Amino acid sequence: MRLPVVTKLANIDDVQARIDHYLTEKLTSLPVNDEILLAAMRYGLLIGGKRMRPYLAYITGTALDAEQNDIDGVAAAIECIHAYSLLHDDLPAMDDDDLRRGQPTCHKAFDEATAILAGDSLQTLAFDIIANHKFSAAVDNKRINLLRYLIDAAGYQGMCGGQALDLAATDKTISLVELENLHSLKTGALLEASVMMAAECSTKASKFDKVQLAKYAKLIGLAYQVRDDIIDITSTEEELGKPAGSDLAANKSTYPALLGLQGAQEKAENLYQQALQALTTLPYNTQSLSDFATFIVSRKH
Repeated sequence: MRLPVVTKLANIDDVQARIDHYLTEKLTSLPVNDEILLAAMRYGLLIGGKRMRPYLAYITGTALDAEQNDIDGVAAAIECIHAYSLLHDDLPAMDDDDLRRGQPTCHKAFDEATAILAGDSLQTLAFDIIANHKFSAAVDNKRINLLRYLIDAAGYQGMCGGQALDLAATDKTISLVELENLHSLKTGALLEASVMMAAECSTKASKFDKVQLAKYAKLIGLAYQVRDDIIDITSTEEELGKPAGSDLAANKSTYPALLGLQGAQEKAENLYQQALQALTTLPYNTQSLSDFATFIVSRKH
């Protein structure tokens, strides 16, 4: 498989082209046991998206001199987990959304049962990628470590656990500490895995480096969600590609609801500054990671 090369200080377009090519080839290689299910998997995985998690993995890997081929497997697995989570989050039993990225959600384009199965299939595809990707010799014996990061980020101790807390908090007022724990699991865990799995592919990252990278990743994970909550009430449906104000309509606890809009903006800025501080301790060129943090707190959708 010949993939587009991601340049040294990669821009997100480079990453989108490379990861989309990898994922397309991966789906194409699957046997066509059920055309509709495979089409739904393709729809959920390739309909679009910013590919922020793969981008974060690539720029972390670039900063730490990891091989791009190794990051390919990590980035693709993480994006499969993210895509599956969106398919399930959009279901009537969860967030009950009709639009995703300006397109009908998977259960609207197909049906609920197919969307569930497509999500399940993308989840298992993520673990298949880590198990079977052709990693370099230096990373090949780290597959178990990579799987542990992915399992922790995706399951009960990560994204799924956070989603359960989010559902339980609907129509309730929760504390700021509870809200941060919820989003550290639901949103932050997979962003943190993007950084830490890429770091695992590096032969240069020390234990101290990984501690600081984990701190950075946790902070930008929270900042991402604070900004997401702000965007939900300040952007239009056209900008978001889905209904604006959906969290407010669903009566969910959000940072603006707890802190006010200005307080939420100050919270995002504080997390951003702490994330930049964590990077200053690292002996690498971390400009792309700094720029990513800036993007997180300034994005419009």
